[in-house]
Amino acid sequence: MAELALKYGCNPHQTPARIYNRHGPLPFSVLNGTPGYINLLDALNSWQLVKELRETLDTPAAASFKHLSPAGAAVAVPLSDELKKAYFVENLDLSPLAVAYARARGADRLSSYGDWAALSDTVDVATAALLRREVSDGVIAPGYHPEALDILKQKKRGAYPILQINPDYKPVETERREVFGLTFEQQYNDLIAGPKLLENVVTRRKEIPPGKVRDMLVATITLKFTQSNSICFALQGQAIGVGAGQQNRLACTDIAASKAETWFLRQHPAVLDLEFRKGARRPEKINAIELYLKGDMTPEEQSAWRDSFRKAPPPFGDTPRREWLQRLGGVTLGSDAYIPFRDNIDRAARTGVEYVIQTGGSVQDDSVTAAADEYGMVMVNTGFRLFHH
Repeated sequence: MAELALKYGCNPHQTPARIYNRHGPLPFSVLNGTPGYINLLDALNSWQLVKELRETLDTPAAASFKHLSPAGAAVAVPLSDELKKAYFVENLDLSPLAVAYARARGADRLSSYGDWAALSDTVDVATAALLRREVSDGVIAPGYHPEALDILKQKKRGAYPILQINPDYKPVETERREVFGLTFEQQYNDLIAGPKLLENVVTRRKEIPPGKVRDMLVATITLKFTQSNSICFALQGQAIGVGAGQQNRLACTDIAASKAETWFLRQHPAVLDLEFRKGARRPEKINAIELYLKGDMTPEEQSAWRDSFRKAPPPFGDTPRREWLQRLGGVTLGSDAYIPFRDNIDRAARTGVEYVIQTGGSVQDDSVTAAADEYGMVMVNTGFRLFHH
């Protein structure tokens, strides 16, 4: 039985701890650093996500994971100049894999601080250079170019955890977990979220353009590996807002929508033109932008916020927030289970949602579909629930 001893479990007092495979060798090797218990949970969940994105959409994929849910996930769709600036990558030479990670990391940069990165392809120099400058707790990928590996080994004073996963590894059909000394057992969730899930369009509007098919699949695959209940907003091949782990779906929708709005507001000209003081570090700039978008600050936040800028930031700009947000459209909402009431659709419509993919099967299906029709949305009922716990 192959095993890897861990420093401790979820918390430092939970010792001893280990990870092991009863059925053969571990499917990954540690190339650098010492991954912990939570690191490995994030690594194995995030790897499954990017592997499925890669196989389904045939393009490099990346995820930025924190505490068993993705802060962001994306495939390699070219970046606009505005997004390059909003993601702080305008001066970098990005490969497709690096673009995917820039998108995944850029969706919710506050949540991605100290993430676990998952990359679907062999890591090249461009991706390693991007990852090297970010605050990250580790990375998993199927391989690394020698120079890229050397770059990543320099992170955290040489202690950055780097895992190489066997891309051909397949888990056994039956998975088990223990809770309170009791063993749960179930079939591994081998449902592949492919285009066949999109066949049951229940709204009057039926057409799903290719780019929206991609976004529906990005949202669905992201949700498959997000702690439930969960809602994902997707656009341009990436998650732009993930609302995870809430007890009611409207709260999930509101969290995801708020994150999506913040993502779009970061592309506002007033935000892109902010002038930071010389020497301001990227995390400081990110926090200052979030406070700028928040608007309502305490006196202490105001003081710290002003110190980040070369000169006092101007008002939000010639285009007010609400007017700017009205330009956000074509967004996809994914739900990991059925949408129980139309209030989710009403909230989503305020944040540019035009496409919905959900399980269906609620007693309120008719009213939810009617709400989608009122807003001119396309809605797909897959018939499959994707809870993940």
